[in-house]
Formats: sequence, C-alpha cells, structure tokens
Amino acid sequence: MANSANLTSLEQDEQAIRHLIATWHTATANGDLPQLLNLMAEDVIFLVPGKPPMQGKEAFSAGFQQAIQHYCIEPSGEIKEIHIAEDWAYCWADLSVSITPLQTGSPMRRTGDVLTILHKQAEGDWAIARDANLLVVEPSTVNE
Repeated sequence: MANSANLTSLEQDEQAIRHLIATWHTATANGDLPQLLNLMAEDVIFLVPGKPPMQGKEAFSAGFQQAIQHYCIEPSGEIKEIHIAEDWAYCWADLSVSITPLQTGSPMRRTGDVLTILHKQAEGDWAIARDANLLVVEPSTVNE
C-alpha cells in the first residue's frame, strides 16, 4: 500500500472522506456525541424522509442525545461513490443501521441509500455539510 507521501491530493482527500465516514460509524455506535459534532460543518443539515430538516449541530445533538438514552445504534455501510470537486465532495453509500432498545423490545433494522455532501474546512479537514438518507425499516423475516 502506498504511503501518504506517494498519494495525490485527490487520493488523500478520498482517504480522508473514507476515514470520516468510518469514524462517524464508530462514534455513532459508541454514543460519542463530541466526536460526531467534530465531523460536521456548523451549518450542517440532515434530511430524513417524513421529518422536517434537522438544521445545525444543536438540533442534531438534541436528537442524538434523546436517541441514545433509549437505543443502541449500530451503523454499517459500503461507500459506492465519492466525487471530489475542489473543496466540495459528495459520497453515496449503502447504509444499514441496527437500532436496539436498551430496555425491552425487538431490534429494528433500517437500510437504504445515503447521499452526503462534504465541505473542506479552512483547517483542511473534511466535514459533513448536508446528509440525505433514504433509509426504510427492513421488513421482518417470517419463518414459516
């Protein structure tokens, strides 16, 4: 594997975005809100079907804190495409999220596509600027 000195700027940016997505998944599973907030632009917007846009870090923070009080959230996914144009990029991924109640109840799995728009910040780090997920509840498997 090539070291970072041999990579082009575009390849370095792609690696950084892949690392950001992996870090997002790990931080979500660990309930690490400070880490998640570090991965977002100040004006971040999350789009989820059937709900109004979640605008800004404060809105995300409130929603995430509420969720982790009741559920264990475990995301996994596969990046299908990354396209970088100067200091903007988009990432299309196939995502699965297992949501397990902390008390009682059956786990739920949501799956679908996610389109994330990232912006390179002044410090050179990539941050999530917009995120639109098309996750739907995966139907239960019925054993006959």
